[in-house]
Formats: sequence, C-alpha cells, structure tokens
Amino acid sequence: MSRISRRIFLLCGLLSAGLAQAQLSIEITGAGASRIPVAIADFAGDPTLARIVTGTVRSDLERSGLFKLVDPVGAVLDENAPVDAAAWKGRGADALAAGSIARSADGRIEARFRLYDTQKATALGGAAFVTQSAQLRMAGHRIADYIYEKLTGEPGVFSTRIAYVVKSRGQFLLQVADADGQGAATALTSTEPIISPVWSPDGSRLAYVSFEKKKPMIYVHSLATGQRRIVANFKGSNSAPAWSPDGRKLAVVLSKDGNSQLYAVNADGSGLQRLGSSPGIDTEPRYSADGSQIYFTSDRGGSPQIYRIDANGGVAQRVTFDGTYNVSPRPSPDGRSLAFISRRDGRFQLAVMDLASRQVQVLTDSTKDESPSFAPNSRMILIATEIGGRGVLSAVSVDGRIKQRLTIAGGDVREPAWGPFVK
Repeated sequence: MSRISRRIFLLCGLLSAGLAQAQLSIEITGAGASRIPVAIADFAGDPTLARIVTGTVRSDLERSGLFKLVDPVGAVLDENAPVDAAAWKGRGADALAAGSIARSADGRIEARFRLYDTQKATALGGAAFVTQSAQLRMAGHRIADYIYEKLTGEPGVFSTRIAYVVKSRGQFLLQVADADGQGAATALTSTEPIISPVWSPDGSRLAYVSFEKKKPMIYVHSLATGQRRIVANFKGSNSAPAWSPDGRKLAVVLSKDGNSQLYAVNADGSGLQRLGSSPGIDTEPRYSADGSQIYFTSDRGGSPQIYRIDANGGVAQRVTFDGTYNVSPRPSPDGRSLAFISRRDGRFQLAVMDLASRQVQVLTDSTKDESPSFAPNSRMILIATEIGGRGVLSAVSVDGRIKQRLTIAGGDVREPAWGPFVK
C-alpha cells in the first residue's frame, strides 16, 4: 500500500457538554449544472462499520450538489481488489472508490481506501485513517474530502464543523456540529441571548457575545476544556468579535466612548487599540484573508454601507455603492470575494461581490437573510434566514446553483459560523 498515506486523527472530547437532543437535518434544494458520476463500492470488512463509513461518504458527496452517485449494485471491494475500469465506466461511473474497515487488537479501527479514474483506468491515490468507533463518521468525512479534492481540484469541507445558536423553550443553546448537521453538541446554554459566534483560525475556540450578565460581553471559549475568558467588558455595549487570521487578536465593537466604534484587542483581553473614528455607527468587522484590512458596516454616509480600513487603523474607504443598504461583510478565505446582506425591494438577501471586478450577484430569493459565513474552501456560504416565521440555516454556492436547507424540529436556528479546515 505504498500509495496510501497513513494518518492518525484524534477526534474526541472537544465539547464540554453532552450531546444535544436536536440534530440539524439537511435538505438539498439545488444542484450543480453538471455533476461528476462516482461509485462508492461497499467496503470490505465488518459490514456494520463499513456501512457507517460508506454511508457517510455517499451522503457527503451527494449533498454537495457536485456528484451523481452511481449504484455499486452490492459490489464489495477492498482497496487492493482488482478493478475492471471498463465495466465501471460502462455503468456510468467516471470514478470509483473501494476500501476496507479493520479493527485492531487495541480496539482502534482503520479505514483504508483507494480512488480510481475509470476513464483512464488509473489509481488516483488513497489514504488510511485510524480512529475509534465513535468517530467512524469522521473517517467517512475525511474520505469524502479526499475524493472531493481529487475530482474537483478544491479542498473538501465535509470534515469541518459549524457553530450556531438554537432558541428553544426560552433557552439559547450555542451548538457545534459536523458540517452535515450531525453530531450536534452544546457548548453553552443560557436563558439570555448568545450572538455572533466566530471560530478561531485553528478551530479550538469560539468567540461570541453573551447577555448572561444582563449586558453584552465578549467571551472566548475553549472547546476542548470548556473554559471561558471575558475579553471585552467595557461600559456600554461589547459586540461583534472577529478573529485576526493569526488568532492573536480580535476586532471588536465598543460603545464605551459614545457611538459604536471599531477596536482591536488581544485574544486574552489585553492591549486595547482604537482603530478608527466616525460620527456614525461602525460595526460588524471582519479581517481580510491576509489580515491586512478590516471590512465593516457603517452608516457614516447616511445609510448602512460596507467600508474597509487598515487593520492597524487609519482612513476608511467605502466598498459598496449599489443600493442603499448593504451590511454584514464577510471576506472569503481565498480573498477573492465578499459576501454581504443587501436590501433590495424590501428584501434582505445574500449577495456576493467579486473583489477584482466589483461585480455583485444576488444569490438568494429569500426575504430575511442574515449572518453569512463562508466555508473554508470559499465555495459555499452559510446563512441564517426565515421561512414561515421560523429561523433556519441555508447554504448556497458562490455561483448560486447549489443550495441546501438546514433545520431543527421545534427550534429557531440563528447565528451560523462555519469553522476552519480540520488540521
């Protein structure tokens, strides 16, 4: 198995609270114009464990909207089995994945696989993942990421996580789940609102605003230990945290000196620095991908628009000019696009700007979109929206073609944040 790279990942104990009862369910509401046909053979080995892994891989690829699953017709193939590329090509598959699941003497489980190009009758590579029973679905996500990247040329995000806030029965729950909505666990429960969660660049911490002490304060929360630190508790409002790309600082919005204005603070709460000054309200900061600039919303010109400023402070430049209401800027991780919420004909919709051409495209047809968040590969954008008076999450591709809807039975879902790549 010289072409199979061996990786060991430990994926346990990341949340301080137990599993939540409610899980997000995903509905695919749009797909890509042309999808890659791929077959995932039944993996050899323990049938129960193999079904968990292959089921996860198939589900991930299908909901991405970029792949068309070809029925393997019960074929069981391990990663070393001879592959009749012509036969699989005849079934309509451009690619085939085959693998196996084996349990070692110490109780760990190894998932191995290879990916084949049936058009060229060649192996595209493979990998081996060692894990525990409770993390088998993560092995499936990792395999799906590998297949996605090999066949599209872009990194997959199936093994990443999302954070969001659920309001149910008078309580607010800050939850973290796999990107497919499964494995949801609660990081914080409060009877007071929790808003604006954002992931640290390494995925180990969340910063957010909590009203638990009857005023908005900014916390940094370690997911591994459950420990929390207050990083902004000044007079007035403390809101809208945003991590710098190196994880050392947070841009925050404080009203301690009057109107809401932009500041930077170290991740431990020290080193407060004011970044700008305006007669209006400056809010919703987000660092650019390279950390050199901060995009933010301001009404300094009379209506809410998006501006940017040097990360160390300075003179702000206006970014949006189309329309009278553009808010919630979110630069893409690849630095090419800017997502934001734009009001058009009384509807609040997700829009995306190509930062090179300044061309803007509206991606949704909904009426109450908010809180956009890019996937770490910059291909999808997660938003909160409202359907039938109830808060749900939606995901849409940057070209607007692929769409998903994520809901929880009996609760409002808001404040989504897509986490970084898993190291």
